This record gives sequence, C-alpha cells and structure tokens, in this order.
Amino acid sequence: MARVGGATILFLVLLVANVATIAFAASSDDDFDVNGKSKPKKVRCKDKNYPNCYNIAKYCPASCARTCVVDCNACSPVCQSVVTASPPPKIPHASPVSPATPVTPYPAKKAKCLNKNYPGCYYREYTCPASCPGTCQGSFVKANNKMRFLACPDCDKPGAVCQDPRFIGGDGLAFYFHGKKDRDFCLVTDSNLHINAHFIGKTNPDMHRDFTWVQALGILFDSHQLYVGAMKTAVWNDVVDRLELTFDGAPVYIPAIPGASWQSSDSPSITITRAHVSNDVVIEAEGKFRIIVVVVPITRKESIVHKYGITDDDCFAHLDLSFKFFSLTGDVNGVLGQTYASSYVSRVKLAAKMPVLGGNKQFSTSGLFATDCEVARFIGTSNADGTEALQY
Repeated sequence: MARVGGATILFLVLLVANVATIAFAASSDDDFDVNGKSKPKKVRCKDKNYPNCYNIAKYCPASCARTCVVDCNACSPVCQSVVTASPPPKIPHASPVSPATPVTPYPAKKAKCLNKNYPGCYYREYTCPASCPGTCQGSFVKANNKMRFLACPDCDKPGAVCQDPRFIGGDGLAFYFHGKKDRDFCLVTDSNLHINAHFIGKTNPDMHRDFTWVQALGILFDSHQLYVGAMKTAVWNDVVDRLELTFDGAPVYIPAIPGASWQSSDSPSITITRAHVSNDVVIEAEGKFRIIVVVVPITRKESIVHKYGITDDDCFAHLDLSFKFFSLTGDVNGVLGQTYASSYVSRVKLAAKMPVLGGNKQFSTSGLFATDCEVARFIGTSNADGTEALQY
C-alpha cells in the first residue's frame, strides 16, 4: 500500500471540514436562525374555494415551526399532529363484522320568499340551512341596506311556544309550563280572543310531571272557532302533510304549494298561507293576531337525549308556535297571555336552570273550545269593556 504523506492527510481533513461547514451554513440559511433554532416554515392555502386566503403566505408557530399547515377557512397556520398507530393484534378465528348502516341525512327543504314588498327576492327558492333542514321559513328582512334571509324559525322571541312547552313571554323571559298530558289549558284569554291548547305527552316515572307537547289549538274570536292540530303519526315523513285545520267546524283545504292561501268567505280578514308544501302555515286574523305554525316530530335522537321514551308507534307530532298579537287589552290572561298584561309581574325563578311556571288549576279548561278556565276573560266582542287595545 502506498504511503500517504502528512501534508496529504492534513489537506483531506481540511477539505472534509470545509464541506461540512458549507452544508451546515446552507442548512442554517434555510431551516435555522442565527441561534441555531428552527426557523418558522412559510405555508400557503392552496384551495381556490377560499379566495380571501388563497396563496397568502403564513408562518408556522413556534410549537410546530416546520410541520404546520394552513386552515383555509380560518386563514391561519395550525399544528398538525401525526400519530403512528400500532398494528391491531391478530385475533384468531374472529367473526366478520357487518358494515355499519349508513346514516341518511335529513332531506333539506326548499323555502321561498313570499313577501311581495321585496320584488328582488319574491318567490326565489332557497335551500334550508343545516341548522334547521326541515323547518326553515322563507322570509326576508332588510338590514344595513342588504337583504338578509331569515331561514330558521326563532323559538327565542316573545310569543314563542316550542318543544316541551317552553314559552317566551311578552316580557322576553323564558319559562316552562308542563301542564298534564291529555288535558286542555288556556294559553291566552282576552275580551275578544281566547286560545286553548291540547297537551299530549308521556308519563315520566322518574319525575313528578309528564313530558308534554302542544298537539292542537282551539282559537275563538268574534263568533268564530278555528282549530289547528297535528295529526297522530307513527313514522314521520316530512313530505306528508300532518296538519289539520277547520274553521267554524268546516275543514280547511289549502293546495300543497308554497304561497297558496285560503280565505274565509264569511270573514275575509282570516287568511291561512302555506310556507311550505306541508306542515307549515301562517295564520292571520287582520288586526287581531298572526301565528306561525310548524308541525314537528320528536326525533329518535331527542328521545334518547331527553329520555322521552318515544316508541315506533307514535312520534308525538306536535306544534311549534310563534304568536304575534295586535289588539290585546291590558287585562289579558292565560299561561302566555298574562305576560302581556299591563300589571304583570313575573313569578318565574330566573336563577333556576329550568324555570317552571305553575298554575295547572287556574289555567285548566274542560275542552279545547271551552272558556271556563278560572282566569277566563272572553266575551266575543272587540274591546267590549272599553279598555285600550295594545299591539305586541
């Protein structure tokens, strides 16, 4: 073997050291700062569906300086954790597992703007949002000089009666009135307006009350009677109309077309308009009241969460309601009506997790069109006592 001189060895050592220094310097320029720490990586959103963020440079945070990605929706860098899973243990003679049944999403309804005061939007069709795929409303309001589509019905505004009856009073305060299943209770009673509700429900063995929902309304005004009810339903189908209507004892038929309406020949001021092809109407007695009525079921998920115990033979179809009053007097009463009275002081314990209003006895009535509850005010003529009519 040839003998290598000392000068040659020294040259080779210096050459290797110089190459390593150059490589380290190059690496430092790209990945490290002057203190030897990793420099933040520059990342960009590459999804053109987010034009406000697309291709804008973002720097990774210190916690993941070289491994972050861009969340295009939030337009910010986020750390991405990589987890390496261990292979599953081998199970001898394991039985094959049946594939999970796919969950069918709730079919979204279509809603139309039916307000002719907005010609740019009138009768345009929109798909209900995911937050309320089956119960959205097709109405528009103008806010900040822009049209805004109000899709989901609001059960949090004064006059709302929804769910296991949760009321929003005229004073804006929420409370529950459970009543009793298979009984009738007075919701509103005034000199020329009386509204009773029929409650359906299930007995809860673990509690001292029933689970209840409003199944029907009996509305009296002037000399008229209006019935609004949800028909008993085993399996819910959103396209099948389960709403029943009668006016002065005669069935009310409305074509299954959004925007179609019915008007009484005897009382032209009474109109009922479909908001959808099924299960959703707006009832208005001119100068007296407007009610948005939506028929909804108790879903299996709701039953499990709240332990309602709903079975396959009855989904407890019921009414979600929104009331607007135009001519109440200051002496109005009833479960909801009392909250509009001029002398009303709330008895609800606001600190309670579930504020409940009692009064089963004073609001109980003998039938859906009876006016014999203890607090009844109904006479059947407009402001017969001469008191001032109020709008809410």
